Amino acid sequence: MNFLAHIYLSGDNDLIKIGNFMADGIRGKHFETYPIDVQKGIILHRAIDTFTDAHPIFRQSTKKLHEKYHHYAGVIVDVFYDHFLAKNWNTYSDEKLEEFVARFYQSLHNNHSILSERTKGMMPYMIEHNWLVSYQTVDGINRILTQMDQRTKNESKMRFATNELSEFYLEFENEFTNFFQELILFTNTKITTL
Repeated sequence: MNFLAHIYLSGDNDLIKIGNFMADGIRGKHFETYPIDVQKGIILHRAIDTFTDAHPIFRQSTKKLHEKYHHYAGVIVDVFYDHFLAKNWNTYSDEKLEEFVARFYQSLHNNHSILSERTKGMMPYMIEHNWLVSYQTVDGINRILTQMDQRTKNESKMRFATNELSEFYLEFENEFTNFFQELILFTNTKITTL
């Protein structure tokens, strides 16, 4: 899962959301220096990633991309799944996506001192271009994948992946819907053990 799903799955605790959001940039046990709820978010993020990567529905989605995108297929599907979450947001939340995202951005500002340097560096671009809301459209996903491709010096070819998104759109959406219901149940249980 990508940023939006990780934040959504964190429940109502802003610090767990922040930990879950910035976890990819925190390796090993370096998370132990953060406040306890941020640590919980990082642990939750890792559990979500493990669950996701091993899940047969997620693997079914990545198979459509492996031949062309190789080990980037999982990253691309993470972004596709965030698209379907954003597109179908009202299925999963009573709060408007724009309001949910604005509250999250505000929590980043309110807790700026505890953010990782990587998160502090990314935050202005994320907010200025409203990445999380932009996930609702295929154009928004294309912009995100193009930016990610540039970080790989265009080796990943991710900028072309919206071609497959369009080609297999309904399949990806059905896979996301079935998978995400299971992920919500897993995450709700996991949060109670943190």
